[in-house]
Amino acid sequence: MRVAYFGPAGTFTEEALLTQTDLASGDRTPYASVPEVIAAVERGDADAGVVPIENMIEGSVSVTLDTLAFDSELLIQREIDLPVSLNLCARPGVALADVRSVVSFPHALAQCRGWLAQKLPAAEPRASHSTSDAAREVAKSRRTDLAAICNSLAADLYGLAVLATEIEDHPENQTRFVLCGRGVPAPSGHDKTSIVCFQRDDRPGSLLAILQEFAARAINLTKLESRPTKRGLGDYCFFIDCEGHVSDEVIADALRNLVAKQSEVKFLGSYPVGGPAEAGVERRRAAGRAWKHAAAWVESLRAQIREDPA
Repeated sequence: MRVAYFGPAGTFTEEALLTQTDLASGDRTPYASVPEVIAAVERGDADAGVVPIENMIEGSVSVTLDTLAFDSELLIQREIDLPVSLNLCARPGVALADVRSVVSFPHALAQCRGWLAQKLPAAEPRASHSTSDAAREVAKSRRTDLAAICNSLAADLYGLAVLATEIEDHPENQTRFVLCGRGVPAPSGHDKTSIVCFQRDDRPGSLLAILQEFAARAINLTKLESRPTKRGLGDYCFFIDCEGHVSDEVIADALRNLVAKQSEVKFLGSYPVGGPAEAGVERRRAAGRAWKHAAAWVESLRAQIREDPA
């Protein structure tokens, strides 16, 4: 498999990719931005692409959401959850007291805001395209007061010394990545469906009407987030993740009703969930069984309809 990923080499995205046996054994190509990764798969230069989509502390990666929703027809194929540990790294010989400027990906800087304020209050934070790009910049620089926030993979790759480990403000930090490609994966039994809902009319209760389609079918939502539609100021769409697969009748029925009655829907995929199975699996199965029983009951009633003699 030819796999594109958000690079350069040594990013957390590559680290997440390497946890997947089938992806790690393929041909890996880094790209400088999330849109470039998606575009490479769209063009056929890669079979699939790995990009970050959500961090436990900083929330969604908006460029990934927007690219999938507005600029691509690719679908999410799977989730990859990665524990994230951030280190402060510099050229060999640089001490913590020497650091006057810290460079990293904006999400990484934000995740270490408290540590930086306590340990390096005078240091200037500066954004880079990725944590790995920050490590590469520090390695190439001759400055003795510059450090990068990155992972150990990037530090090893670019020959940096680790000045401090686990500097993130919250322990057990995790980032979620997604593999994007074509088609819908078969149900695994522990799946998630992602959609974007565009309201047909901006009226009181329109969001409630969307959410009721899921509540009425006992479908659990795991994410609800609004984003600008790019169509006009104050015009928003809703990103929704729910438990279940589009092959489940209860999910399919909810999507049918949404499209028929409530909103324009962009389907982003049904795919295996990252991490261990949760109690929601049995809840979804029970809802599916109840929906099948109800559908069979209605069909039995319709089967009793007499033909008009005329």
